[in-house]
Parts: sequence; structure tokens; C-alpha cells
Amino acid sequence: MDRGVTDTFFYDNKIVRDFGIATVFWGIAGMLIGVIIAFQLANPDVNMGNQYTTFGRVRPLHTNAVIFAFVGNAIFMGVYYSLQRLCKTRMYSDLLSKINFWGWQLIIVSAVITLPLGITTSKEYAELEWPIDIAITLIWVVFGWNMFGTIAKRREKHMYVAIWFYIATFLTVAVLHIVNSYEMPVNFLKSYSGYAGVQDALVQWWYGHNAVAFFLTTPFLGLMYYFLPKAANRPVYSYRLSIIHFWSLIFIYIWAGPHHLLYTSLPDWAQSLGVVFSIMLIAPSWGGMINGLLTLRGAWDKVREEPVLKFMVVAITAYGMATFEGPMLSLKNVNAIAHFTDWIVAHVHVGALGWNGFLTFAMLYWLFPRLYKTELFSKKLANTHFWLGTLGILFYAIPMYWAGFTQGLMWKQFTAEGTLQYSNFLETVLQIVPMYYLRGIGGILYLGGVFLMVYNLYKTAKSGSLVANEKTEAPVIVPTVSNNAGHWHRWIEKRPTQMAIWATVAILIGGLVEFIPAFVIKSNVPTIASVKPYTSLELHGRDLYIKEGCVNCHTQMVRPFRSETERYGEYSKAGEFVYDHNFLWGSKRTGPDLHRVGGKYPHSWHYHHMMDPTSMSPGSIMPAYPWLFEQEVDLSTTQDKLKVLKKLGVPYEEEYIANANEELMKQANGIAADLKKEGIEVKAESEIVAMIAYLQRLGTDIKVKETQE
Repeated sequence: MDRGVTDTFFYDNKIVRDFGIATVFWGIAGMLIGVIIAFQLANPDVNMGNQYTTFGRVRPLHTNAVIFAFVGNAIFMGVYYSLQRLCKTRMYSDLLSKINFWGWQLIIVSAVITLPLGITTSKEYAELEWPIDIAITLIWVVFGWNMFGTIAKRREKHMYVAIWFYIATFLTVAVLHIVNSYEMPVNFLKSYSGYAGVQDALVQWWYGHNAVAFFLTTPFLGLMYYFLPKAANRPVYSYRLSIIHFWSLIFIYIWAGPHHLLYTSLPDWAQSLGVVFSIMLIAPSWGGMINGLLTLRGAWDKVREEPVLKFMVVAITAYGMATFEGPMLSLKNVNAIAHFTDWIVAHVHVGALGWNGFLTFAMLYWLFPRLYKTELFSKKLANTHFWLGTLGILFYAIPMYWAGFTQGLMWKQFTAEGTLQYSNFLETVLQIVPMYYLRGIGGILYLGGVFLMVYNLYKTAKSGSLVANEKTEAPVIVPTVSNNAGHWHRWIEKRPTQMAIWATVAILIGGLVEFIPAFVIKSNVPTIASVKPYTSLELHGRDLYIKEGCVNCHTQMVRPFRSETERYGEYSKAGEFVYDHNFLWGSKRTGPDLHRVGGKYPHSWHYHHMMDPTSMSPGSIMPAYPWLFEQEVDLSTTQDKLKVLKKLGVPYEEEYIANANEELMKQANGIAADLKKEGIEVKAESEIVAMIAYLQRLGTDIKVKETQE
């Protein structure tokens, strides 16, 4: 067809508006839950004495709400708006767009229902159970189908840099989700990971780190490359830098997951790979930040006046700060102090609140006036939102950094006589409670700014009318006009299939190099003859530990530091976890490590501690768990659980499986009898007995030295 012929078509703005509203709604919900759990850590009464609202149950709801609901909807909003204009065509299918929208909202609602009920895998950022995992896969395929269909029918032959990041995001998230979600169902609401112990930890943090990389970073970099030049009315600073940024980022990022597992039982070679590639990440990450900030050259006067640009500048700066700090935290000497502390929480939230939050706010303020063909209702309110949000970040991050430094140093402090300065872990907790209150105030300030934005966007929408189908014209085939028309990279920018193939190759290499030796070479996980599978009662207790979210506050990984072996006991060995589906090493110590807690206290201590933590640990911020004393273990699931674990390689005998509940009651009656000797009457079938059985088993499979009381 002749290049001079133009075609009239309509952009779909309604789907962009829908995702925008969902972004705001779930943003408020997720941040409100975040404020609640911030104060729960400062004051256990805020747990409300209800099993559905404890920190352990609600914390994963917060992370899922802000990552997949707030940020997820923001990604779809930005991609659906920008992709149509970059490809100069309507989205491939209105039906697929609607399925994408409503399917994603239903997935979020399912998370809102299941997580407070304790239906969780416990794997960070992947807590949702297997039926929801399948739904996520299907809706993600719908999104990809719609995106690639739109790219295939584009009128602009050249694919702009933002589209490269969208393609890499879709492909990598698909690979991450499918590999990490390899699990075997027990029933509709329960499954066990297909991996165990060290391998499960490696896969999870390959996923967890790259969920941050390819869900919270790469799509937002694509959105930055589109919305920042639009808002500043300036071209991207450097085309060549964007090429280097893209390919080096997606190749290097995928290797860095093991830096979450430094000094653990993960093999040293895998830890070293994680460190090396994490340090290398500084270059592409800062290349992207520099490309963004220098795009504003000649437009800095606008930053003083335009709230959209204010949000973008702070967002990109926060991205630069977080991506410098991340590699620094990957250095072993820094990680030894920071890991398991609130320093990591501060680091994560600088990225989440600054980079993801502020760039999302900038997009919303930029989009709504254009969707409704009107002016923003109030720049003054938007500027107020900016300053409230900035203060909120500072009030959040600075106390958490302080708390993290305090924890890291107090845990390692020894007296002149060579004993632990703070042998009681609770001493380190009580020091940082004021920081938790300040963090909560920061969350209130940040959320207050969001409420101002809601009012501002509502008034903006009321002053105009939605252009649901925006009429536009474009040449049927748009020639590529650029100073870089002859650049070597152009051949792939016009070929989405080749782009997708090479991006997939780039992101698969790192994972394969780490996984194949870890799974194939048996010496990576030396076996320990004395390590046996959990008994049926202990397995139920372990599942209760997962259900209550104990892993959110307690680790099960004693690192080979003098301070930790003095405090907890013998350091953890890889062979101790071979039957752990899922692994429970944890990532944060709000309470002490539990890997060597077995046999350290009598049954009655655990009984009273779960009923009223302050009775055993005065000043404790742990909530009580009275429902464990009233509810009974579901014995109908015992055999099914053991059969699934046997299929996964746990050596349960058929005879043991057949008599599992009899063995369970025998062990439970023994614990109940021991408690009765101390004047405690408890039903052997109660959940607290199973929990005690599990806690008393932890770390007892190998001989450990005496721990200091």
C-alpha cells in the first residue's frame, strides 16, 4: 500500500482509565494495610486479638497488594496507554484487554480472601496457593497475547526502547513464575514446593530478587522512557545508552538472586556468583538513571513548576539510590551486618515508595487530564502531595536505617570477657520500638498524600469527560525517522520475534548456570545420616507455623558467625534441610532465630509463650495465639500430605503413612501428658500441641553444642 495513505483509528482510553482507577484503589488498600502492620510491630495490641489480622497473616497481604495490585495495575495502565501510541494502533483485542483487567482484579481479590485465612506457601512474593498461581499464568498469557498482537499490527515499524522493556518484562516474569511455582497439590488449598531446602531457597530468591527486577524495575524503566520525555517535552538523552542499559540490565540482573542467601547453607560458589553480578549491576542501573535525569537537560526550570516532573525526578533519584545500595549490601562484609535487620526494610522501601510509588503518581497526574481532555484540577494539591510523600519516605526510611544499624551492631556486640553483650534477643528489639512508631508516622504521611491525589484526580475527571475512544490518524506504514537509522541495533528493533528470542536467551543463561550444578551435583548438599523426615504431628505443626506467618519474623538459619553460634548454637548445615518443602530460612529477624530452639525450653514454656508472649518474655511485641489452643488439627489431611511428600522424595514408609494418625496421636498424647505434669490441661488434638512438637524438633537432628541462656 502507498506510504502516503493515512488510516483513521481509535485508541482505547477506557481500559487505561480502568487500570488507573484500580491502581489508586489498591494503592490505598495496600498502603493502609502497611500502616497497620507498621504499628503492629510497635504495639502487639494492634494485631486486634484476631487470627485473621495478625502481623504474620497480614504482612504478605500488604506485600502482594502493593506489588501486584498497586504496581501491577500501574504497569498495565502505563503499558496500555503507551503501547498503543508507540505502535500507532489500537490494542490488538478489546476482549483480551477486558479479560486482562477483570482477571487481574479477581486474582487480587482471591489474595485478599486467602492470605488472612492463612492459606499461603510462605514463599516471599509468591505466597499464593496453586489454583491462584494457575490463574496468574493464564491472565499473564492474555496480557502477552494482547501485547504481542498489538506489536504485530503496529504502523510504526521501529520499536521504541520502552517496548523492549515491556517484552523483557513479559517473558521474564513468565519464566520466573512458572519455575518458582513448581509445586504439588495436597488439596485445593494446600501444596508443597517441588524443591526442598537449599534448592528451594536458590529458586525462591532467584525468583524473589528478579520479581523486584522484572516486575518492579524493568516495566517501570520502560514507562520512564515513555512518560519522562513526554512530560519534559525532551527526547531521551542517549539512544546508545538505552541499548547498553537494556541488554546489560536484563542479562546481569538474573544472576544476582543468591546475594539474598549470603552466609547461609547455599554453596559458596553460588553465593560468590550472586555477589559478583550484584556489583556489576551498578553500571546498567546507573546508566538508566543517568539517561533519565539527563533527559531533563534544558528543562529543569519546568521541574520547579510541574508536579509531574517533581515526582519523576525523585522517582529516578530513588531508583539510583536503591540500585547503588543493593550492590553495596551484596558485599559480604556489609551483608554480615545488614542482613536480617530493618536496614533491608529501609532499602526496599526507598525503591518501592520512591521509585514505584512516585513514578506511578507522576503517570496518574499526567494521564488523567489527557484521558478526560481537561486540565489538572489543582497543581497546588499535587505539590502538597509531593512534599507529604517525600516527608513520608524520610520518616519511614531514616528510622528503619537507624533500627537496622542498631540491630546489626547489638547482635554482634561482645563484652571484654568474651560473652555476648546482649544475650537476650529481646533487648535488641526493645531498643528499636520507637523507630517502628516513627515508621508508622511516615506511612501515614505518605498515605495522606495519596488521599489528596484521589481528590485531585476525582475533581479533574469531573471537570472533563472521558474520551473512551480517542480518534487519531497515522500513515498506514510509518517510516522510521531517526539520526540513528543506520545503527547496527536497528535490525532487531524492527523484529519483535528476534527481540523476544534474544531477550529470553539473555535472561535464561544466569538461571541455568546457577540451577544445573545446584540440582545435578550432589556434593552441593552433603547428606547427614541422622536427618530424618518430620513425624506426622511435626509436619502438621510445621504447616501451622507456615499458616500463621511465623517465617515473617523468625529465621531458621544460624550463620557461621561467632555472635550467632554463641547466641543460638551450631551453625546450620545444608543437609539438615533436605526434607523441607518449603524451605523456611526467612529474611528478617524481628524475633530470634529458631533453628536450634528444639529442646532448649520445656513444652510448658512454648505453651505459655504462645498463649501470652509477655509471660515468658516481658516486653515482647509478639502477638498471642489463643486460637491454637481452641482449634484442632485436621487429621483428614495427614495421609494426603505424607503421600505428596513421598512423591517429592521424602522417604516415608508406606506402613508409616497408613498408620500416620495413630503415630500422630501417640506423640501428641505424650506431649499432653508432659504438660499435665506441670498442671496444664490440653487436648492432644489441639493445634498448640502440633506447634510445640514442631518447635521442639527444630535443629535436633544433629548434635549441637550447649547454648548460652
